[in-house]
Amino acid sequence: MSQLDPVPCFIGGRAAPLGAAFEKHDPATGRPAALVAEADEAVVDAAVAAARGALRGPWGRTTLDQRLAFLETLAAHMEANLPAIVAQEIADTGKPVTVTTNVEIPRAIANLRAFAQIARAERQETFETPVAGGRARNTVLRHRVGVIGIVAPWNLPLLLLTWKVAPALACGNAIVVKPSEHSPRTAVMLARMASACGLPDGVLNVVHGHGAGAAGAFLVSHPGVDAITFTGETRTGEAIMRAAAAGPRPVSLELGGKNPALIFADSDVEAAVAGTARSMFDNCGQVCLTTERVFVQRPIFERFAAGLVAAAAALRPGDPRAPQTTLGPAISAVQREKVLGLYARAKADGAQVLAGGGALDMPAPFADGYWVAPTLWAGLPDDAEICRREVFGPCAHLSVFDEEDEVVARANGSEFGLAATVWSADPARVERVAAGLESGTVWANCWRVRDERAPFGGFKRSGIGREGGARSLDFYSELKTVCVFEPAA
Repeated sequence: MSQLDPVPCFIGGRAAPLGAAFEKHDPATGRPAALVAEADEAVVDAAVAAARGALRGPWGRTTLDQRLAFLETLAAHMEANLPAIVAQEIADTGKPVTVTTNVEIPRAIANLRAFAQIARAERQETFETPVAGGRARNTVLRHRVGVIGIVAPWNLPLLLLTWKVAPALACGNAIVVKPSEHSPRTAVMLARMASACGLPDGVLNVVHGHGAGAAGAFLVSHPGVDAITFTGETRTGEAIMRAAAAGPRPVSLELGGKNPALIFADSDVEAAVAGTARSMFDNCGQVCLTTERVFVQRPIFERFAAGLVAAAAALRPGDPRAPQTTLGPAISAVQREKVLGLYARAKADGAQVLAGGGALDMPAPFADGYWVAPTLWAGLPDDAEICRREVFGPCAHLSVFDEEDEVVARANGSEFGLAATVWSADPARVERVAAGLESGTVWANCWRVRDERAPFGGFKRSGIGREGGARSLDFYSELKTVCVFEPAA
């Protein structure tokens, strides 16, 4: 036990004593790898008090330019320490080193710079109103919300954390982060680096622990927290909304998905296979944007399905630190068992298993890791469990369709509406289908191409609110109108 890496809370500019702690396991091996602080109510109180105190100190008097310069300094510092950040992210998640080094951590850093640019480019709104004896000039100002509670997910830990931290700091808020208990390390690393770059004590605090009845619940129900942002599964989002009703306080919720891909016969089939495979298997399927329902037009169904089966077979699970590895494990034993349970029920429901369908047999030292096979099914109706419920694993169900209107209606036949992809060479069809899909994001002939300036969020049970660009600034600030009377000359 004493040899495990300690992961403390970070409060008021320093690491807190470890105190009560729980074991964190390495997903690739299944072995205990860290001791993570379990914050109780008193620890969460201390973190919120530190954040409120920071707002009364120098941070509360910073200018926008000073805050944006800090974000850019932090981005440069993180870039200079990228290998160390990558190592911590892999230790928590088991992600392959290539994608972590080349995509995810660079994108986490890019978030800081992007929101600095977005905030700097914003033009202040002013309105002039004629009144007796002169005019009134109305100026719209941004004012910080206060203390932001951030409950961050485990699937893209640092990337999605900086997506929230950057605009929150740009707007002058103080923050208390509760990272997932499965991925605590890089949140603490971010807070340490921010402190080393000159962020005043208490502006960015990190508390660890579990959700219900623990640190997560203590944070979102705390009366000293002024707004809450959460990315994760829908039931947790519902619990956070109930807690936020006391106040009431604003919430931003990016929740689950059961994302469709619509593959038309006129598409570039090879490109559609490659793009859809990536959208299914990226991060072992543990991305809210992954494709789990694939609708393929009848003339190309067999060819397309064969291409996906080949793509699944080409994935290389293994040591996450080896450059040839292209598939990592599930995040935890619980997640692995959830995925395998859904796999088993799909087969029991009569699914035709085209690829995978169970656990992966791995050699030592990975034999006890949380490995699941990339899996493809066909043959089930749209109302089957595997076609309705988010799996969050490397899998999808393939269905045949004939007509455009038919497939749009079937794609929309879900309680979720986060993202969708359309593959077609016909621009007019792409435009029609994208307009008809009930999804917050629609990609056409690509997947997961993101511009931080564009709004991001979901329809239906996939969330509330939008993040990205000015929409993030709107959530992390209060808009204030200052009206000044100017007498006529």
